Amino acid sequence: MESPQKTSYQPAAIEEKWQKTWLELGLDKTPQDTNKPKFYALSMFPYPSGSLHMGHVRNYTITDVIARLKRMQGYRVLHPMGWDAFGLPAENAAIDRGVPPAKWTYQNIAQMRQQLQRLGLSLDWETELATCSPDYYKWTQWIFLQFLQAGLAYQREAAVNWDPIDQTVLANEQVDNEGRSWRSGAIVERKLLRQWFFKITDYAEELLNDLDKLTGWPERVKLMQANWIGKSTGAYLEFPIVGLDEKIGVYTTRPDTVYGVSYVVLAPEHPLTQVITTSDQKAAVAAFIKEVSNQSELERTAEDKPKRGIPTGGKVVNPFTGEEVPVWIADYVLYEYGTGAVMGVPAHDVRDFKFAKEQNLGIKVVIVPEIGAEKTLKSAYTEAGILVNSGGFNGMNSVDAKKAIIEFAEKQNFGKLRIQYRLRDWLISRQRYWGAPIPVIHCPECGIVPVPDKDLPVQLPEDIELSGRGGSPLAQLESWVNVPCPTCGTPAKRETDTMDTFIDSSWYFLRYSDAKNEEKIFDSAKVNDWMPVDQYVGGIEHAILHLLYSRFFTKVLRDRGLFNFDEPFQKLLTQGMVQGLTYMNPNKGGKDKWIPSNLVDANNPLDPQTGEPLQRLYATMSKSKGNGVAPEDVINKYGIDTARMFILFKAPPEKDLEWDEADVEGQFRFLNRVWRLVTDYAASPKQRTTDNGQLTKAEKDLRRFIHIAIQAITEDVVDEYQFNTAISELMKLSNALTDADCHNSPIYAEGMLTLVIMLAPFAPHIGDELWQLLGNKNSVHTQTWPSFDPAALIADEITLVIQIMGKTRGAIQVPSQSDKAELEKYARESEAGQRYLEGKEVKKVIVVPGKLVNFVLG
Repeated sequence: MESPQKTSYQPAAIEEKWQKTWLELGLDKTPQDTNKPKFYALSMFPYPSGSLHMGHVRNYTITDVIARLKRMQGYRVLHPMGWDAFGLPAENAAIDRGVPPAKWTYQNIAQMRQQLQRLGLSLDWETELATCSPDYYKWTQWIFLQFLQAGLAYQREAAVNWDPIDQTVLANEQVDNEGRSWRSGAIVERKLLRQWFFKITDYAEELLNDLDKLTGWPERVKLMQANWIGKSTGAYLEFPIVGLDEKIGVYTTRPDTVYGVSYVVLAPEHPLTQVITTSDQKAAVAAFIKEVSNQSELERTAEDKPKRGIPTGGKVVNPFTGEEVPVWIADYVLYEYGTGAVMGVPAHDVRDFKFAKEQNLGIKVVIVPEIGAEKTLKSAYTEAGILVNSGGFNGMNSVDAKKAIIEFAEKQNFGKLRIQYRLRDWLISRQRYWGAPIPVIHCPECGIVPVPDKDLPVQLPEDIELSGRGGSPLAQLESWVNVPCPTCGTPAKRETDTMDTFIDSSWYFLRYSDAKNEEKIFDSAKVNDWMPVDQYVGGIEHAILHLLYSRFFTKVLRDRGLFNFDEPFQKLLTQGMVQGLTYMNPNKGGKDKWIPSNLVDANNPLDPQTGEPLQRLYATMSKSKGNGVAPEDVINKYGIDTARMFILFKAPPEKDLEWDEADVEGQFRFLNRVWRLVTDYAASPKQRTTDNGQLTKAEKDLRRFIHIAIQAITEDVVDEYQFNTAISELMKLSNALTDADCHNSPIYAEGMLTLVIMLAPFAPHIGDELWQLLGNKNSVHTQTWPSFDPAALIADEITLVIQIMGKTRGAIQVPSQSDKAELEKYARESEAGQRYLEGKEVKKVIVVPGKLVNFVLG
């Protein structure tokens, strides 16, 4: 057989060759047989912006290594990809460019699909989906109807961001830090509109409790979700309005402070605000409400902003004391949260204390650290303590008093125990075009009528004009809006709101298990087989909303009988950001302070406009900072495998990664060393030594090194995904093979095959090329991941240090299994032992097995 011809490492040619081969072999298709255990590896799907950035490359590379490893470890793997394709960016692009959103989106998908395919990811493209495709959003609409049937979808009036110039609703992200519209620049107003909601609060308790099941999630993500759900146990108390039959209900976690209430605050938009305001305060209250309506929720609740309020002139009675206290309205109380009213206890709440001082309201101490403690407050006392000035509850500790006060309120019918959540119902309405239309019809006779399943999907009309002005674009298309009621035939109108794009991404992972099913959302047997996702990989920015909504959807659809699992994602890995070398001018403000890297001399970083010295730092890559590195530039220069190796080696997956071209170069050099090592071996004539069952010391040492590497790399990649340390072990194995002098041994051949197999998930193209050069026919990615031989890890010999009076005098090789007596004998008989012990009295012998023998002389 002719020796393989030696060539230099040419990444581009190798990568093109193997991607084509993998496609022909169908290596990445999802297996249909269920004989093997399953593994579902999933990256959070991208928004099709048109180009991949390094954050994408890192996310998909991490998941790809996991998918490749699991295939080699004997699993059948589902590793899909799709597109989170609805949303405002496409609509904005359509407005700016005069291109239909669908055309812009599908162009971007085509471009990004090509970029992803170039990365050599082992994705099953036959499962690809796009949320903007009618064959996907048909089932998004079907899910909406499931929520409607379950009583989990409803309409009510809610405050929204309103652009008074463009006459349209804005999402929170379309309002800038100054409270202005992203498009018109107008000061955004708050306006009540009828909106659709999902009743996520019905699942608040289960969503909170089931966090304990998520043992494969980062603790900080679970804590973020728990805080977002925000369960608290407290009291609902009612304060009768003086002169009226109405009562103001408040929720408090500190009922033990109720005797210290000196005022009650209503949200400006609370319906009782208009009822309670006295005639002399109406003008001032109306002006204040108008002013507050221009503020975003963010502005109103910001901790660093002064709290503003105004008296309504009305009063309520504290039912515990019988005292009348004033009612105010203030910007920091929101109608959507709690009851939309709070009781003010300045002595025991930091915000209330500050507000009371500013507005000259009463401050009454009702809890002290201990009886007789100083009662003149310089700041609010918020800790537990002993009740004072609290009627029959005086002297009780505040923990017991909470329970006693709630029981008293229940007996007197002016309060009760209440468990409350910070979590609000999910507002899903969007008054925009590029989203899934909500599939209901409003009939003057029948009310809200669901679109029949047979008429799904309710397709987005294409003959639409997008201007970004005048409310929902769909509402302006009468030919689409006006339809007969499907129940009674009366002329009726379609719902013109579209759904929040978070809805599209709250169930996509379920569809991948049966992505081409046209008859139903998915086959229950298939989804029960593949779900839950075994490893989910994505950014920490999705820790709350996307993950919480996905958990909510899973529980609702389980309760609708569609499958039998409780949680969608078994393990979660939130990968760190990719950071680039960034230049900042500290003397400039806003976006101008960032100076693009390509305009700066790295050896003498100065602002090209002002000549001022620049600060160097690492910051998350972004267009605004001008510190990004285009994936294609790296790939064109070094190849895909090098880019992957750098991303995996530079930092553990969950940590931020600092981009450094010198380190990229380092990985390129490593792959070149492996290339030369394997190609030299493959090209050399083989004169194998006969295997007589006896290995030489060099062979034993090399075999031990090989199996230590298998053990270490396997431990690194099986659960924790410490790819950086796994690659370090690959480097050590490569060095050991380079240094070994038993090239003709079958152990050396074993080492070569092991190196290439374990390199393959990290650098898949060079892995397959080297596997072929070693004379193998099948793809390396079809090989079984090696397992280590525990016997190979045991050294036959150890180095025994010989000490006299604690000083090292020599060292010898001895059998590793020697007992203490044998080790002493070897030490005495050694050249060092004989020389230093001759004619001396040995008073004591200290033997440390596997390490040393120390002779203590008399």
